[in-house]
This record gives sequence, C-alpha cells and structure tokens, in this order.
Amino acid sequence: MPHREKLHELLPCAGLTVLEDVRPGSLFPPEAGWRIARGIAAPDGAVREALDAAWWRRLADADGEFLVAVLGHRIGGNDAWWTRVRYAGGGVPELTGDPGFVALSLDGQVLLAAVPGADGPRVTALDRLPERLEDAAAAAGRETEVERAEVWAAVPGRPTWPLHWAEGIGSNPAAPDELLIRLLDVEVGFLDGCDRAAVLDAAVAHPDPRVRSRPADTFRPKLTSDQWLRMVRAEPSPSRRVFWAERARAWGVELPGDLYDDLLAGPSRPQAAGLPGLPAHHLPSLAADADARVRATACARWEDLAAPLRARLLTDTDDAVRTAALLAHHSDVPMPRDVFAALPAPRRALEQCRLSPELEAELVRDGDAEVRRALAANPRLSAHSVAVLGEDPYDDIRSAVALRADLNEEQRAAVRHDFDPTSMSRTVPWVEGLHGDADAMRRLAVSSHPLIRRSVARARHLPPDVVERLARDEDRTVRLFLAESCDDAPAEMLLEVWRWWDGSFSHPDRPRSHPNFPRAGLLRYVDDPSGRMRRLALDDTESTPADVARLARDPEAEVRRRAAEDPRLSPADAVRLLDDPADHVRWTAMRNPRLPARVLTGLLHDRDTACTAVTNPAIPVPVLHRILAAAAAAVAARS
Repeated sequence: MPHREKLHELLPCAGLTVLEDVRPGSLFPPEAGWRIARGIAAPDGAVREALDAAWWRRLADADGEFLVAVLGHRIGGNDAWWTRVRYAGGGVPELTGDPGFVALSLDGQVLLAAVPGADGPRVTALDRLPERLEDAAAAAGRETEVERAEVWAAVPGRPTWPLHWAEGIGSNPAAPDELLIRLLDVEVGFLDGCDRAAVLDAAVAHPDPRVRSRPADTFRPKLTSDQWLRMVRAEPSPSRRVFWAERARAWGVELPGDLYDDLLAGPSRPQAAGLPGLPAHHLPSLAADADARVRATACARWEDLAAPLRARLLTDTDDAVRTAALLAHHSDVPMPRDVFAALPAPRRALEQCRLSPELEAELVRDGDAEVRRALAANPRLSAHSVAVLGEDPYDDIRSAVALRADLNEEQRAAVRHDFDPTSMSRTVPWVEGLHGDADAMRRLAVSSHPLIRRSVARARHLPPDVVERLARDEDRTVRLFLAESCDDAPAEMLLEVWRWWDGSFSHPDRPRSHPNFPRAGLLRYVDDPSGRMRRLALDDTESTPADVARLARDPEAEVRRRAAEDPRLSPADAVRLLDDPADHVRWTAMRNPRLPARVLTGLLHDRDTACTAVTNPAIPVPVLHRILAAAAAAVAARS
C-alpha cells in the first residue's frame, strides 16, 4: 500500500468499502492498538503468525464490517480515529505490514494488526480483547521490587526516541535541579513553566542568549527581581536589553539608577527614554537631546519638566516634537479651536486633552460619530459634555461613558447601554487602581454595571462585607472572577462555581485549587449525577484507594482522568487506563507513578508516548540522568 495515498483512496485498493470515519468515543482507541501491536503492555495469547481468512471472518460482523486505522494516515487531523469499512470478499483483505494497520471488530472483541519491524512485519491477532486486557493489567500490576530494579537497570538500553525524551524530561517533577541545569544545554522548552530558583539562576547566567531570555519570554514569568536584573544586564543586544527592561518593569521590577544610566548611554537611547520609572534628573538632557525621537518621548513626562524646557519643546524645530509637546501642554491648559484645527491628526487630542468650553461643546455634538467616540474616553471632559454623550444615539458611545471613573453610581445607572454578559471581560483599569481602597470597593461593589463589579471581584483581597455581597451577585461572571482572583472567596461559593467552571488559561484549576476550596465532606458526591461533582470525591481527606478504583471505572472520562492522576491508583488500574477511549485519560495514566516499570519503559521507547512517559516521577533519578545523556547525544548528533 503506497504510503502517500490518501486513506480513502488506499482502503478501496485493499478491497474495502469505506463507510464512515469514527471517533473513538467509548471504543478501544487506535493508539492503544498500535501500542499492543508493537508489543508494549500487550496481553498474553496473541497469535504472531500470518492472518488467515478465519481471523478476518472473526473480525468482521455479519455484514462484513469492522474498524481499521492505517499507520501514518490521519483522519480529520487526528490519527486516533477509526474508519468503518466493509469487506465483501471471501478471502483476505490486501492489508499488510507496510505501512501497517490495526483493525478492531465492532464489538471490540477482536484485534488484528500488522506493523513494520526490524525482521519484517510484526503480526498480532487477539480475541476476547477486553478480558485479555484486564488479565494483562492485573499481571503487570504484580511486578516485584526485584523485577522493577532489573527493568530500570537496562534503561535506556538502545534509545529509540531520545529527541522526544529531551522535549519531555524537564517536566518530570522528580528531576533534580542539577539534571535540569544540565538540560539547559539540550532543550529549554521546560523553562516556560519552571519555578525552581537554582535552575532559573543557571538559566539567566547561561552563555547562550536564547537560554538566558527563555524564562522571561513566557506567559507568566517566575523570575525574581534579582534574576530579572541579571538577565537584563547580561543581554548583549542594546535593543533587546531595553526590551527586557520594559518587561521587567511590567512585572513590577524596580530598575536601579545605574541600569537606567547604562541603557540611556547606549544606541537604544530613544527606546530607553520611555522606560517607566526613569529618574527625573535625566529629563533635562532628554528634552535637549539631538535626536527628535528622544525629545518627543520626554514630553510624556511634561509635569516633571521645568518651564523653560517646556517652552523650548513647544517651539521645537521638529513637527513630531512640537505636536507631542502641544498635546502634553493641553492636558491642563484648555486647547482653543485654532490649535485643534491645526493638528495633523486630532484623535489623541480628542482622547486626552482639555478642550476649551466652546470647542468641547461643538465637538460633543459633532456629526462624526468617530469624534464623539474618541471624546467618550477623554478623562478631562466637563460633566455637562459627559451627560450629553451619555444620551448619544450610538450604544457603544454610551457604553464607554457608562464606564467612566468620574461618574457616581447614580449617574452610571442612568446611562442607557447594552451589555452582553457572555462577552469577554477585561478589568477596568481605574477600578483596578482602587483595589487597595476598601471604601471604594464597597461603593463599586454595588454598581449597576456588571463590568465594574467584575473588576472589583478581581482584587486579591476585599473587605468581608464586599466578599459576601459579590459571592451572591446575580452575574455569575462576578462570582467566577471572585473565585479566580480573590483569596477571601468563601468555600460555599467556590463549590457552586465548580459546578460549571473548570479553570481558564490564566487561572488554571481555579476554583478547585483555591486555598478556601473545601476538602472535607466531598465523599457525599461520589454518587452524584454530575460527573463534575463525582470528581471531587477523591479530594476528600477521608477518601480511600477503593474510591479511586471505583472512579477509575466511571462512565465519564473526566472522572476517570481524576482517578488516573491519583497517587493511590493501583498499578493494574494504571495499566488498564492506558487503553482508555479518552486521550487525556491515557496521557494522565502515563504520568502516574504507580505504573509498573516494565510497562513504563515500553512507553519510553514508543514514538507516540515517549515524550509523556519520560515525565513520570517513578523513573529513578539515576535513570533520568542516563536518559538525559542519551537525549543530549541525539541532539548533538542532529546538530
């Protein structure tokens, strides 16, 4: 069978009629079939000879139908799907071990497979598949300490997929710091989630700039202030040094004065001039700099500039500098109509400048909606103009007015606007700035605007009365944000939110990981109709290994996945869950430390599972060091 043929062209050539593509659903998955075909965690009793017509008759149902997957051919972008086919011939379908196939009877009882091997195709034929898998899992679970030691002594042996080990080993929680520091010379992807101080210290001191910058170039950097500063100072590129300084400031790092001096003395001075926290004593030199970009940037610190410097910038020879100075000047001084009319691009003035009363009155009734839209966010508008825009015919303009910081809650409630409660919410900046003000939080927690209340709920700490009120808020997103962000969120509300929310990218595993989430009394949910609640039963401090075993056979995949991650899972159940229909259950089982060594080493040497298997914390540390050595040699050879 030519490997490059499309699957739906290839199968008819083998004498098969394609009926439909089938997601595994509750079926035995093709991935597990491939693994058994390669001899990993394979049950006893498999026939290892040519597949004759009798086996094909046992595979197909009365209509000649069965399921098949062909190695290297993907359905719908996912190689874990079956294809349902019909064979009407009386002999043997023209399926071979090149490129390889696995086939499953519709009742899941018979598995046939042929895959390439060093000595030719490796053939597998199994009947009574579920029964044999149960027996194989039980047998594997009886592995002794002596057998485990023998297995680990032989690893890595002849490495099969060392590059996959390099990708995964950094995520093994049992890997010691010294191994991860060695790994920096091989693979750095693990740094994205690394929070180990010694490893991060080694990374920011690494001679390779790609390694040094990787811990900072993540969604949520785990670097300390000292590590940030060392990384910035070690960066040889002036522009990148300023870039990392900006990132450090964004994460709350205070830059020392000598670092500002260094950054401003380099070729990236125009970029460094805009760094937050720049000491004021640098401003006179920036305002008089020969580079117009630097002078324009200095205008952003208008309130810190002396009057003579302001006057000089307002009459600068460069148009961009004069414009920047003019806009800064009119943040307090009302801008007259003639100055506004002369601006090359008026939008920034509309958004941020104080306007003369005549000009403002004219603009808030301008026929161009874009003009009014820009004005709606201007913090320097008069109360009268805000009221006019609060009655604008455009809903988005009224919506912008409704979120202004200068409205009291009675005024805010009077602004008619539409709000989609399902839309993505971002914290309102001025509300976030008041998170430490208990009185402001009390006032805003009763706001009529859901976005205001949602922004209050994002505070790390809130007064008890505010927490109590928000925990009963009619907008469930307010309760969600309280569960995600506020350390004072109450247990009963966290449990309520859990019923419908399982964690986001920015707040993974909240509310379940919240320190106030209940850990007692959860066993009452072991028979709950909702799988989400049954998952919680194993978090109960009174739960037992028997509860783990029970939920490992739950009808819902998410419940089985929770059991698969439990350290009390039996070795036999860990092996059995490797064949689960749901891929996330299988991957979780691969990481469970109760997995028998012989099975785990088989997974380490399989292309599809090596990267996940190497993260299993049951792998002894000396074995991890040998695995890393093999991975490092493979990476060096590839380079």
